[in-house]
Amino acid sequence: MQYLLMIYRNEAELGKMDAAARKAMTAEYGVFTQSIIQSGHFKAGDGLQPTSTATTIRVRDGKTLTTDGPFAETREQLGGYYLIEAKDLDTALSIAARIPGARTGSIEVRPIMIYD
Repeated sequence: MQYLLMIYRNEAELGKMDAAARKAMTAEYGVFTQSIIQSGHFKAGDGLQPTSTATTIRVRDGKTLTTDGPFAETREQLGGYYLIEAKDLDTALSIAARIPGARTGSIEVRPIMIYD
């Protein structure tokens, strides 16, 4: 079964990191990513640009409305994701707990819908 692991973090805190801390975090993500590639769990994944680059689209009464930024103000913002293959939810949760961002933010684990 496939699961989407969504990484939420506080962008303001991320912006306060110095270059050495950012480099260490990037290296830690690289090690984690390689481990799930080698284990066969990795399907896809990427980081996202800051929410300041986002645009939200809504269609109401046939009219398209655009808003700069994310849908809602939150303490944590979606910063990236992994799409993984796991035999069950427990395996997916175990993998999600190893994501470096889980220590300072949160990881939402959601199964991918299967269409028949």
